[in-house]
Amino acid sequence: MNFRRQKLDEVGVNLTPLIDVVFLLLIFFMVSTTFTRETQLKIDLPQAGSGETVDSAAPQQIEVTISAAGETAINDKVLIDPSLEKLMAALQRESAGNNNLPVIITADAQTPHQAVITAMDAAGQLGFGRLRLTTSQMEAGGSQ
Repeated sequence: MNFRRQKLDEVGVNLTPLIDVVFLLLIFFMVSTTFTRETQLKIDLPQAGSGETVDSAAPQQIEVTISAAGETAINDKVLIDPSLEKLMAALQRESAGNNNLPVIITADAQTPHQAVITAMDAAGQLGFGRLRLTTSQMEAGGSQ
């Protein structure tokens, strides 16, 4: 008996469909990804006739920004709920327990007074002793 040897087909994996699927997944994730946008609150500062100009380039400071609508941000991170407890937690997190950092409160001229007092109260309850309020220089001859 004469047996023929069968030709062995080379076993291989076709990579073309795999590459197509990977590219489709890549495109899907690129299109469906949302990118975070840094938001800043629009603020028109109140004016004051007296006061000191302070160097705002201090390396370590905490800036509390309050918009006219009462939205609050700490170091450009907007708080969803500007309640006293949330403010205190955010201040504690940003300061990492260092109560010697200056806290700068920048509030819009039309900000509700209660929002500024709440920010001051949160800083005071945590023991921050260096508190500043930001104003703009009053224009000459202008009275409000």
